[in-house]
Amino acid sequence: MPNELQKYRFVCTLTFGDIYGQVIVWLIVIFIGLAASVTLYNNPVQAFLVSGLILVLTLPFLLFAFVTTLLNHIEMRPVAIGEKKKRKDAAVASSAGVAPAN
Repeated sequence: MPNELQKYRFVCTLTFGDIYGQVIVWLIVIFIGLAASVTLYNNPVQAFLVSGLILVLTLPFLLFAFVTTLLNHIEMRPVAIGEKKKRKDAAVASSAGVAPAN
């Protein structure tokens, strides 16, 4: 079928090393918030508000950094005709409970 549309597959290439720095920054922010809470422990309401304010103000920036990193690591790869047949055969075999033939 020469007029068949090309099929694509979404592949996520994100690894832990890509977000490792962001995890470290988030841990630092949490510890700064906890340190601020401990220093204001004489007034528990004020301590809670300061730590909550730190977390609420930094969360959107950290989420933005993570989501953009995630979206930058999503690729669209064309599916080859042979690969389509392999995937279809594997899907049929797995639904029948039979191991796919190599």
